Amino acid sequence: MPASAAVSAPAPTGAPAPVHAPTSAPTSAELLDFVRRTAADSALVASLPLDPEGRTWIRLEGPRGSEAWLIGWPPGTGTGWHDHGGSYGAFAAAAGGLTEDSLAARLPTEGWKTLELADGVDRSRQLTPVQGRAFGPHHVHQVINESADTHAVSVHAYYPPLPLMRRYSRTGPVLRLEQVELPGEW
Repeated sequence: MPASAAVSAPAPTGAPAPVHAPTSAPTSAELLDFVRRTAADSALVASLPLDPEGRTWIRLEGPRGSEAWLIGWPPGTGTGWHDHGGSYGAFAAAAGGLTEDSLAARLPTEGWKTLELADGVDRSRQLTPVQGRAFGPHHVHQVINESADTHAVSVHAYYPPLPLMRRYSRTGPVLRLEQVELPGEW
């Protein structure tokens, strides 16, 4: 997760108190509720330092042992195609707007370097403030701030905490596995 600044912050106002030894995993609905409530916390969103050149972030306490982030997106920046290493999660826009391009297909996680995608698997959605979406453990997507002049801010939560991220390149229908990143490398 390249960025120019990273800081830690407590859970947002109204968020559940962190539990360091969860008795059960949060549901996708709970993660979605968390990211939407956090995205609506204007004081927290305003506390994120924004950099005109690179993404910035604050690590948050997510519900019941989940990993959570508040991320700032300068105009024209994006993630590139990636997955979340088997974690499920949710994210919501908090300021500005984001575009999510995703694949409506379950990809194998092992044993391939290049795949040709079938017609009709591409999905795209626009997220405006406090809009969010949950996703499953096999979700492959890219998130982009397509604005030419406005920062976007978003909130993300994952469970279990990200064990790895796979990064892909894409040319037309061809998806290629480029890199596997471990925690500490983003």
